Amino acid sequence: MRTDHARIAGNVRIASDIWKMDVRSSLAEEVKPGQFMQIQVPGFYLRRPISVCRAENGVVTFVYKTVGEGTMRMTEMKDGEEISLFGPLGTGFPVIDRDPVLIGGGVGIPPLLETACRYRNSGRNVTVILGCADQASVILKDEFEALGCKVIIATMDGSEGIRGTVIDAAEACGIGEDAYVLSCGPLPMLKAVSQRFKEGCVSLEARMACGMGACMGCVVKNKEGESLRVCKDGPVFAIGEVEL
Repeated sequence: MRTDHARIAGNVRIASDIWKMDVRSSLAEEVKPGQFMQIQVPGFYLRRPISVCRAENGVVTFVYKTVGEGTMRMTEMKDGEEISLFGPLGTGFPVIDRDPVLIGGGVGIPPLLETACRYRNSGRNVTVILGCADQASVILKDEFEALGCKVIIATMDGSEGIRGTVIDAAEACGIGEDAYVLSCGPLPMLKAVSQRFKEGCVSLEARMACGMGACMGCVVKNKEGESLRVCKDGPVFAIGEVEL
């Protein structure tokens, strides 16, 4: 991990409150799927942890949601502006010799794109289930399809794809409990995924300050009651490893 004073190469809105930022950075070649970086937003002391969506050809792509003053300030940053990145950080998704089912919800979808790319590059078939509130909030569908993934959409209002949750979509498409699943999204979704599937990993979200495991601000407990740090021991954990 290291710090890079990179340059923004694009920053556009892709949904009502979701933006995509491309950053030219030498850190791109060091990224593993599922990792994140700490972004220094001008005017704010603490860095913002944002997962890496894609990393290729010297460009790191972040897809982020506007949830506070820091991310709102990010939307104002322009092409060519300098931005400080620290990372890549955390334990990412494993890439093994199996065909995975990637399950993402909301802004948990972006880190699955780099994961899908790595599996496709290794010759595996990839199924992706994207869970969103409605059609307007579906993101990165075209990007997954461009990689050759089978994409299944689940929307809570039924405006696109299967009506219901990602679990409803998995059941409707005949995805069995023995599937190898990699998942990222809101906690209720991760709980449901962990209850249905026994093999694979889930990626957790947490409030972070340092991003390196020093401040102990993102601690979760494993099944034995031991403390694990989401930023360093995770954010990716094996299904059943931690209490959700």
